[in-house]
Amino acid sequence: MMTKDLDTSQADARHLRNVRKWRRNKAILPYLYILPAAFFVSAFLLYPMLSTLYLSFTNSDGLRAPEFIGFANYSRLFADPNFLRPLGNTLIWTVASLVIPVSLGFIFAFAINALPQAKFFQISIYIPATISATATAVLFTFFLDKNGLVNILLRAVGLDELATNWLFAIPQNTYSMILAYSWQATGLNMMIFLVGLQGLPKDPLEAARLDGATGWSLVRYVVLPMMMPYIIIASLLAVVNGFKVFDTIWVMTQGGPARSSETLAVTMYREGFILFDLGFAAAVAVIISVVALGFSYFYLRTVLGRESHI
Repeated sequence: MMTKDLDTSQADARHLRNVRKWRRNKAILPYLYILPAAFFVSAFLLYPMLSTLYLSFTNSDGLRAPEFIGFANYSRLFADPNFLRPLGNTLIWTVASLVIPVSLGFIFAFAINALPQAKFFQISIYIPATISATATAVLFTFFLDKNGLVNILLRAVGLDELATNWLFAIPQNTYSMILAYSWQATGLNMMIFLVGLQGLPKDPLEAARLDGATGWSLVRYVVLPMMMPYIIIASLLAVVNGFKVFDTIWVMTQGGPARSSETLAVTMYREGFILFDLGFAAAVAVIISVVALGFSYFYLRTVLGRESHI
């Protein structure tokens, strides 16, 4: 009898251990699923960020061992008289990429959503988004060159006084590149808004129409509040892309003439990969990140604050 009770207690103890082991494995299992993602985020996001932050406090040139110099790169950056123009151009790019492609994308999406032949217009407007930024820059360089298509057309209709060297005139060069960027970026924003518009509930729209809401009042008081999540997504993408735009500028003007169209991203590339001043380039990269994060934070705070009062 005692032997039987002993076997039963041992079996119960084994069962209890198995249950505890199973519960422990079950608790660990979710972390195993996210382990690959955590590895890639750490290897390709966190480590480069920390490495760039460290480089910004050194005099690294990519050849010799870097020496810690504190905030010297940042002091030099803010003391540089050429710093304000790239910073100003970056802010212009950010605001323009936020306002123009996002606004045009919403307008096109709202107009196309009610058309019977929507697919044709969707494809036509979205096609530029499938073209690389470099190819877009080459195409618009051909259009906007001194002897390019735009000036040829202006002279053909007798508007010779409007013909200019668009990529070397200040500030027309920056506006011309923003035009090229907007032409490419509008299609993606349009598709984001089309997804949102096609998923809107019908009942609030019908109720608003029955109450007499039409045109702009319908869009402002009914459609825009319901579309706010998609507007926030498109706006954040526009802000990030506006801060980091590089290829369009480098292909069309390389930041010239006399660095007049240079942005912080171009400055970072020039300092790091042409002048091999990696420490200074890292400081510029940190400034870009801080300004982008600050801009995004205050934009989100403003937009979400307005949304909560709608």
